[in-house]
Amino acid sequence: MPCLFALLAVAFPRIAIVLLWLFTNFFTGMYNGIIIPLLGFVFLPLTLIAYTYIHRMHAGGLTAGELVVLFIAVIIDLGLVSGGAWGRR
Repeated sequence: MPCLFALLAVAFPRIAIVLLWLFTNFFTGMYNGIIIPLLGFVFLPLTLIAYTYIHRMHAGGLTAGELVVLFIAVIIDLGLVSGGAWGRR
């Protein structure tokens, strides 16, 4: 089941965020306000999921592997955004 959800999160990150917010306490207590999660939902949804997961699992500082995961999430998010514009040309 977790592997299926991971595939869903990569394919449809905004749907995954809504499902996590509605049915789990994944985002509870992570952010002080609503601005950062809202901006993450709109602009970098996969990065929001990855950062929240990493922050939940490791309360200390970020390791090199975790930074690589965040970097890959940002690249995928930016690729999803700019890939549509490039494909329309």
